[in-house]
Amino acid sequence: MGTSSPAVSAEPGYVKLPSGFSDLFQRYGQTVYQAALRVTGNPADAEDVLQSVFLRMIHNQVAPDPLSSPEHYLRRAATNASIDLLRRKNVLPEVEIDEGRDYNIRQEPAILKERVRRALAKLPPEDAELFVLCYLEGYSYDELAEQFQVERGTVASRLHRIRVVLQKHLSR
Repeated sequence: MGTSSPAVSAEPGYVKLPSGFSDLFQRYGQTVYQAALRVTGNPADAEDVLQSVFLRMIHNQVAPDPLSSPEHYLRRAATNASIDLLRRKNVLPEVEIDEGRDYNIRQEPAILKERVRRALAKLPPEDAELFVLCYLEGYSYDELAEQFQVERGTVASRLHRIRVVLQKHLSR
């Protein structure tokens, strides 16, 4: 579709939803929320991302490409919106982290998750998206190669490089 403004009725504040939007929301709303929750780790932030993804679709009159999977499009949109949210928040900790303390990962999973979120927010956006889609969303190398329009080997090498960078951030 185009980038025109949504249709507005005579009633103030009323926006006409694109055709099939309600069905799309019903079918994939939970998928978008779960993808956002895995990245943000916070239900309120995941709800914000859910709203943001679908509001952008309404405002911009954007619909997923019918030839591709709407689920893939919406998962990527949720992942990107979640990473953007983490960056905007400067990844403020939900849990106080003492940088001088050596945390035991088995005893402090909330701390580890927060440190991973901070490290993800420092990555270039496309690298963070690739990492999240692979390791949090469970996409295969082949699926990622198709989505990013690169070779499977490129996906593997980029993910290796991303893991090395994340390990450096986490070991500090």
